[in-house]
Amino acid sequence: MTDVKNSGELPGLVPVLRGHGLRLCSWDDGSERDVEAWLRGVTDPDFHQWNTPLKAVEDMAGARESIRSKLAATANGTGASFRVADAASGTTLGHIAVNDIARLTRCARVGYWVLPEARGQGVATRALALAARWALTDLGLHRLELGHALGHTASCRIAQRCGFLHEGTLRGAMCEAGRRDAFRDVHLHARIATDPEPALP
Repeated sequence: MTDVKNSGELPGLVPVLRGHGLRLCSWDDGSERDVEAWLRGVTDPDFHQWNTPLKAVEDMAGARESIRSKLAATANGTGASFRVADAASGTTLGHIAVNDIARLTRCARVGYWVLPEARGQGVATRALALAARWALTDLGLHRLELGHALGHTASCRIAQRCGFLHEGTLRGAMCEAGRRDAFRDVHLHARIATDPEPALP
């Protein structure tokens, strides 16, 4: 999209990104299917094993509000959240977001999850490749960071496949699963705009 090329700003809606058999597009808080998929994604036990959301989502109302908060971040230029869908069928497979966009330093953090039935198919890898390319070119970011809890080997492999180099370990940087009084270490990966783009199989 030429209107956001190297601007570090969003036009209020995320663009539609296509490639690797996927379609990345905006979530729709008015769609029951979108809200139901979001609810399943953020209440899945595997999601909670590796993430401790700041605000728990437990029902459709909470899921709808969570999507609205993501849309608001897109509108004010601090984030960009994509529904990850199969390019052919349109079926929702997961979520990927470019969060905490800092215009001054041109830096952001990326996060994702995949629905249980879509795991093991390279969805997160393919979605991250698409989102990272967009963020580091059209959106004009210089640096993308990716952090995951120590021991989350699947996320580590995804980061490495997509050219996110392991830069170190952040001590006690994430809450333990389901807790606010205990912390765990985080692997920090990052990719910058001048890094070569990896070729996916």
